[in-house]
Amino acid sequence: MDGETVTGGASRELRRDPVSGRWVLFAAERRRRPHDLGGHGTVPGAAATRCPFCPGHEAETPPEVYADRASPDKADAPGWTTRVVPNKYPAVGGGGAHGPGIEGLQERRDGFGAHEVIIESPEHGAELSELPVEAVERVLRAARARMGELGRDRAMRYVQFFKNHGAAAGASLEHGHAQLIALPLVPAVVEEEMQGAARYAERVGRCVYCDMVAAEGREARRLVYQNDGMTALAPWAPRFPYETWIVPTRHASAFEETDDGSLRALAQALRETLARLRRALDAPHYNFLLHTAPCRSPRLPHYHWHLEIFPRLQPIAGFEWGTGFTINTMPPEEAAADLLQVEI
Repeated sequence: MDGETVTGGASRELRRDPVSGRWVLFAAERRRRPHDLGGHGTVPGAAATRCPFCPGHEAETPPEVYADRASPDKADAPGWTTRVVPNKYPAVGGGGAHGPGIEGLQERRDGFGAHEVIIESPEHGAELSELPVEAVERVLRAARARMGELGRDRAMRYVQFFKNHGAAAGASLEHGHAQLIALPLVPAVVEEEMQGAARYAERVGRCVYCDMVAAEGREARRLVYQNDGMTALAPWAPRFPYETWIVPTRHASAFEETDDGSLRALAQALRETLARLRRALDAPHYNFLLHTAPCRSPRLPHYHWHLEIFPRLQPIAGFEWGTGFTINTMPPEEAAADLLQVEI
C-alpha cells in the first residue's frame, strides 16, 4: 500500500465492466512482491538463501493464522510442518466491506477480503506430487480449516482455494505454497456452474456431477484414478490438454464440510494425479483450483464441489480471447490413457 494507487481509485478495487458485467480486481501492491522464479522483480539468490517461507525466516512473513507444529505454544518459529500466513502483498484486504458505488457507467467497490498463503512443507524444493500423502493431507486440512473460518465472516461470500506451480502458471516464489482468497461476491464462473447444474437437476432429477462420476466409472475411457472417496477424470469437454478434475464419488456441495476420511481420499487422489502429470508431461507448470458452494450455503442437492487441475502446456491466443472458445489439441480419452500408462 504506502499510498500506491491505481489511477482514480484505491490500491485494491473491484471495477465492473459496463458491457459484460464481469468484475476486474485491481491490486497495485502486488507489483512489489518478490520473485525467485525469474522475470521482473527477481531477488538474486532468493531461492537458495532468502526464501521467506523456509524455516528460520518466520519473521519475514506476517504472523501465522494456522500451523501444524509439535509445540503449539511456539508460534512463528521453526518446528512446523504446514503453516498459513496472511499474504504480505494481498490481492484483497481489510478496511470494511462497501457495496458497489455507481457513477454513470462506472461501478466500483472496495477490494475487500482476505488473502492467505498455505506453506505446504518446510522443505524448500518439495512438490506436492513428491510429498507423502500425510503431508498433502495436512495442506488440505489447513485449507478446510481456514475456508471454514474465513467463511464465517458474514461479509465474505466465497473463498477460493488455488495453487500456482511454476512461473508459467503465475507463481513468483519457488517454495511450494497454495493460496486462499476470500471475496465479498461469488465468482461468475461458480454462479454459471451452479445455474447449469440446477438446470440439469430440473430436467433429469439428479446431480450432473454424480452422473458424471457414475458414467466415467462405467465407461472408464476418461478415468485417471479412483479410490473409495474420490474420482479423478478427464472431463468430457476439457478446455486444455490434460485438464483433470477430482470429484467426490459421493455427493457433497461444500468442501469445508468434508470429513477426515474423504480428506484423506482427496490427498491420495491429488498426489496420484499430480505425480502422473509430472511423469507424463516432464514436470509441467500447472494451476489447480477448487470450486465449491458459496459461504454458508445450505447443502445443495444439485451442486458438487470439485478440484480442477490445468497443466500449462499451451498459451491462450487470439481466437480464445476473442470468442471464449478454446482449442484443445488433446482429446480427453487420449489424455486419460496417457496418464494411466505412466508408472509412478
